[in-house]
Amino acid sequence: MIEKIEITQRFNFKRLNRHYECFTIDFSNNSAYYKISERGSGDKFLSESDLCDDSWIEILSGLRRNMTSEICHFNLKQADKFLNDFNKLNLFKDFRSENFSYFEKIELIYSCNIIIYSTDNYEEYAFKNNFPINWIKFGEILKELLNFDVLHLDYQKQMVTPLFYDVCLDGVYYDGELLKLKAIEFGHYRTYPYDIPKPRLIIDFNKKRIDGYIDKNLSSGDENAILSLLEKYHVYNWIFDEYHNKSNTRDPDDLEGYDWYLEMVFEEGIIWHLFGYNDYPDTYVCLAREVEKLTGMDLLEINTISGEDLVLFDKFSKMLLM
Repeated sequence: MIEKIEITQRFNFKRLNRHYECFTIDFSNNSAYYKISERGSGDKFLSESDLCDDSWIEILSGLRRNMTSEICHFNLKQADKFLNDFNKLNLFKDFRSENFSYFEKIELIYSCNIIIYSTDNYEEYAFKNNFPINWIKFGEILKELLNFDVLHLDYQKQMVTPLFYDVCLDGVYYDGELLKLKAIEFGHYRTYPYDIPKPRLIIDFNKKRIDGYIDKNLSSGDENAILSLLEKYHVYNWIFDEYHNKSNTRDPDDLEGYDWYLEMVFEEGIIWHLFGYNDYPDTYVCLAREVEKLTGMDLLEINTISGEDLVLFDKFSKMLLM
């Protein structure tokens, strides 16, 4: 018999703005609550430049606002109905967990860890992209029990994950339609001595501007070249573990080197985000080299990557770009 379900969710936005929460549903006491003591620390909530897209601020503010010390109560009849519905879902049947840790060299916009405690054992599941098939239905029965969106499904619709979107080589699709890219922001900075995260490059497709280390109007040729590079080097797919072979194979020599982030925002404020702690997706170096050829500038800073790491990036990128 299930006695407790513990749901830990982590949200990552650009420039070290994060949200971490742990929510417990306790069927022994017919109650549910956030573990406020486990709220993520070190949140920055840095002010946004007028040049940058600020779609993430409303999401992060809402997540923090919803996390309170209030205890939710439900009765035995409601608990029985929920557990009956939950068992029918077979939520984790044939499910393959992904790795989950509190420190990731490459962090996605969302990750989740669930522990289900039963009378005589427990089961633990983790995922970033590999959502259980009935995850949305699970969120619906949680909302029916507790009267609020525990899994933040409404906010999930604003984040590019496989839950609501199809991520392909040529872009991100929703219901078969390609989403229009609105803005790109890239930042790269030293971790020690500590440097405030700031964008190196901001590309605004609506305003037809490139700002940061390059300051110019965005021509149609520039736009086509950028979209072509994103597709050529599988950048949309960087959120998938298949593009983290180097990161999973070898740690960088300098763990206090450089952090970076890449954010792509689509129309309606839908966010694709990736953050790296001194490590990169497998095709990053290939993209960086071509960007340097086109601009004459090492905008993605491959000069900060060691020779040993470059060899591995070349090896794994060839396998992916064949």
